[in-house]
Amino acid sequence: MLHYNFPPFSVGEVRPMRGPGRREIGHGALAERAVRVLLPGEEEFPYAVRVVSDILESNGSSSMASVCGASLSLMDAGVPIRKPVAGVAMGLIKEGEKVAILTDIQGLEDHYGDMDFKVTGTREGITALQMDNKAGGITRSILEKALDQARRGRLFILEKMESAITEPRDNVSAYAPRIYTITVPLDKIRDIIGPGGKMIRNIVAQTGVKVDVEDDGRVFVASPTTEAAEKALGMINDLIREVAAGEVFSGKVTRLMAFGAFVEVLPGKEGLLHVSEISTTHVGKVDDVFSPGDSVLVMVKEIDDMGRINLSRRRALEKKSEPEMAERFADAFVLEDAREERIKALPPSNDRDRNQRGGAPRPGGRPGGDRPSGDRRSHSGPPRRSGSGDRNRDR
Repeated sequence: MLHYNFPPFSVGEVRPMRGPGRREIGHGALAERAVRVLLPGEEEFPYAVRVVSDILESNGSSSMASVCGASLSLMDAGVPIRKPVAGVAMGLIKEGEKVAILTDIQGLEDHYGDMDFKVTGTREGITALQMDNKAGGITRSILEKALDQARRGRLFILEKMESAITEPRDNVSAYAPRIYTITVPLDKIRDIIGPGGKMIRNIVAQTGVKVDVEDDGRVFVASPTTEAAEKALGMINDLIREVAAGEVFSGKVTRLMAFGAFVEVLPGKEGLLHVSEISTTHVGKVDDVFSPGDSVLVMVKEIDDMGRINLSRRRALEKKSEPEMAERFADAFVLEDAREERIKALPPSNDRDRNQRGGAPRPGGRPGGDRPSGDRRSHSGPPRRSGSGDRNRDR
């Protein structure tokens, strides 16, 4: 959208300033048409763009000045237009067979001349044309000469513009909201939204961004800061990415079972860390090593035919010898080294089991402690009476 404002004082007039007139609407439409074809698509730059051109003084083509100013301001704002665009107004003075074509006409030349021919474009071609003709028509040769002259004038103006800025800035203003667009497979949309909107609400709650998911797979992330947007995009990519064997993750323990622990390696993706894959040292009880919510470094050992993820902590620890992994998971390796020392300090699992039941094992006997000799009671019943006592009582 381009707003063109031409107040009366710009040409030394005094009159009320009301709504846009024919001049403002026509000149604004021409300038917008000249620039609009060079704007990026919604997928690349999903912003609403508004350019305001306020004419403060005029003695020439203010619409062509608006085209040049719009091009410069868009590049300075970080809008990735494909090429700079400029415009020039051509004039015509015709007396009989005498013809003079003027470049960049002023107010008097426009008023007394026979043509006002506006040409806008880039170095490669024309983006918009407009002609006002008072001579009742022009010949082909005059048109060709006017276009060639306009091209040379346009290239001269573009050279001056490029001395100020040659291409769009890499980023939009620090005060502009950040809007990013990614395209995801259609079958991954439900993973981003989650059951009842759980996952998308979690992204918004943690980052403060706004997330819009379209039916065609486009995802728009709007954020006041780059950091929040990048965090949200990372969370979205984690939701849609597939886990591969050999990858290493710093995951979170979600559940403990007798045979191992379930670890969330990516949002919504859990794997089983079997007790035999926790350490090179034997681990008897999983809850001696982990608690729900603990961070743990794991490697994806395999993904079985049913899509279940099997993890290994001891294989992840072997990656410490690789410089890249050691740097990437430096904090996690410090945590795991301390955990490994605690595992090695644990007493053997059978000793812990006996201590929990009470008593020490007898040499060659069952655990549970010694009983006095002659005490034949079972653990659950009263002492048995001898058979002779029963027979005497019956008599």
